[in-house]
Amino acid sequence: MGKIAQLHRLLETKKISCKELTEAYLRAIEADNKALNAYVRITPDTALQAACAVDKKIAAGEAICLLEGIPMTLKDNISTRGMETACCSRILQGYVPIYDAFVWQELKARNAVLLGKANMDEFAMGSTCENSCYGGAKNPRNLTHVSGGSSGGAASAVGGNLAVYGLGSDTGGSIRQPASFCGLVGLKPTYGAVSRFGLVAFASSLDQIGPITQDAEDAAIVFDAISGKDPQDSTSCGSEEPAVPGLSKSLSGLRVGIAEEYFEGIRGDVKASLEQAISVFREMGAELVPVGLPSIRYALPVYYILACAEASSNLGRYDGIRYGYQAAGYSSIHDMICRTRSEGFGAEVKRRILLGTYVLSSGYYDAYYKKAQKLRGAVIQDFTEAFSRCDMILAPTVPMTAFESGSAGQRDAVETYLTDICTVPVNIAGIPAVSVPCGLDGEGLPIGMQLIGNHFRERTILNAARQYEEATGRVWIRSAEMGVKL
Repeated sequence: MGKIAQLHRLLETKKISCKELTEAYLRAIEADNKALNAYVRITPDTALQAACAVDKKIAAGEAICLLEGIPMTLKDNISTRGMETACCSRILQGYVPIYDAFVWQELKARNAVLLGKANMDEFAMGSTCENSCYGGAKNPRNLTHVSGGSSGGAASAVGGNLAVYGLGSDTGGSIRQPASFCGLVGLKPTYGAVSRFGLVAFASSLDQIGPITQDAEDAAIVFDAISGKDPQDSTSCGSEEPAVPGLSKSLSGLRVGIAEEYFEGIRGDVKASLEQAISVFREMGAELVPVGLPSIRYALPVYYILACAEASSNLGRYDGIRYGYQAAGYSSIHDMICRTRSEGFGAEVKRRILLGTYVLSSGYYDAYYKKAQKLRGAVIQDFTEAFSRCDMILAPTVPMTAFESGSAGQRDAVETYLTDICTVPVNIAGIPAVSVPCGLDGEGLPIGMQLIGNHFRERTILNAARQYEEATGRVWIRSAEMGVKL
């Protein structure tokens, strides 16, 4: 039984009130958030208001759904009406949305208890969470290491027992990579399965909202709650089938694709853990099928060209005129915009805007952007052919484990970008993937396995993740020695 179901049972049987549960999490945040830096904004009034509403329903004998009264967090790029949403960027500090994101509308309707907004890399651009204007979130498994990015705050909160689950966004691995670093489950849904309405855009053709949880069952519960069709998002189509009812299906006969391209260049201990996981799937009756994905070797440059091009367009709206930060001194409107953007954006965001503007500029569009779009088609075609031979693909989530905090100046910048090498193909193709913990390195830092499915096959990969957890005795599902103990 997952943590959400356990807490639901405690609430239903009145062994704990929702107010007591919420206050326990708020106390834990007060005690441990200084060390973790998982939250950038704490919302006790909002949380306790929802908790009291749940307690009233229970007292009146009304049934509550699984997510009612469950304490959770939202990444700071998910809009919350009346509550600051700054994307952990100086340029958006003070911005208070006048509407809720679709996912928060759905969860709020279920009386979800929002504890606060979670830390992140500025505008979701980064792999360590250290690009946040508030400083980076720490890894609850080892506070000297990063939590990953860009949804590092949500992973730090869930892994540190300061939230039961969190919602993040995944543009190139920003849910799965921090989940891998922190020993959690992170689901990147099919593009369009979850509405992007109210998500502050980074790269619109790649962004997708999804859950970070302690196990696969919880990920399935949250996914089912947020995956409705939304008329406010033209790319939204919802999920084809709920995931939770499919979590007990045998893996006998399941065709698991193994692509050699995914295992090239990964660290030895990561590869060894993946090979052990492959053996577990074989013992559960799955059929291992070799598949070829030759185009994914181009996925990383394709991703950074397309993502940066879209970012340069999306971030053009931040000019200091309508909302957010505005430079104090300037001589003209052009000077004001220039100063505002120079002072308001961090170094990594400016780097990506400049790169995106360059590849879209006259004389370079055909050489870079157009070529990248063609290669995107090749990546999609490779996955299409692979899924004609298998039901899912097993791969590493990240080629290594979590970096030490503050080590950016000591490692090659390319190494940080390479953390995305296994995750970005999924976003390019618009297909779902889930990261599941499958081992530990010599320092006790988690190693993640990625299960990749065809379009709208979240049920398949979440069931496989759940069966793997059960087959291994849930040995890799561990809680950090901090936060709420329930």
